[in-house]
Amino acid sequence: MLRDYVTEGLQFLFDFANLYRPMAGPLRRALDQAGTHQVVDLCSGAGGPWPRLCEAFEREGVSVDVCLTDKHPNVSATKPLRGADACVIHFRAEPVDATDIPASLAGFRTMFTSFHHFRPAEARAILQDAAKKQQGIGVFEIPRRSVRTMLMVFLVPIGYLLLVPTMRPFRWSRLLWAYLIPVVTFVLWFDGIISCLRAYSPAELLELTKGLSVNGYRWQSGEQRGEGAAATTVTYLIGCPAAGAAREPVSR
Repeated sequence: MLRDYVTEGLQFLFDFANLYRPMAGPLRRALDQAGTHQVVDLCSGAGGPWPRLCEAFEREGVSVDVCLTDKHPNVSATKPLRGADACVIHFRAEPVDATDIPASLAGFRTMFTSFHHFRPAEARAILQDAAKKQQGIGVFEIPRRSVRTMLMVFLVPIGYLLLVPTMRPFRWSRLLWAYLIPVVTFVLWFDGIISCLRAYSPAELLELTKGLSVNGYRWQSGEQRGEGAAATTVTYLIGCPAAGAAREPVSR
């Protein structure tokens, strides 16, 4: 239950602040380059940023079909999720290991604020599987090894405490673990600091791809900053197969 409250809290904060808004354009172009609008989101937690990204896609007249997956599925949190009118978001209830993705799950793979949890050998295995199977992949990270980002992490528990009463469905137990016994509040802060320390830089992400450019597979990495003084910077790695590679639809 506590793990579910942590993932729900992260989901709510990401959705409220729309932190991955700067990546809507690059992600749309990556999907076009990969030749698919089928998406397999890995390590989705309680849903990730896809509901808000779908809103941005719809404004540009782009439809996507998103399959959310996780090794430890939080089914109760993801059931209410829905995309914009032009998008479909569905959830795979069976566990999916990001390092060993079933062949039935084909589509452009995305990972949001989760890649830093994997050590280099595992991280490289995730990228290698995508390149070998000629599936596009996008890794997107808010955590960065920078003083500014780590200072912003201190705002996470404050934001959570202010917003947790508005989370739906309302649960008294959520308030218990947020205020009276602030385990979830502490974990959100502590995990944020550790995530920043473990985050990969753009150069380190590209280093993981060495030797993985098979059959014309291409990689690009960098940082994308949003607009405004308080905007976040997103570190990304995008890999795409050669144009025209055969792909299968996402299995629901």
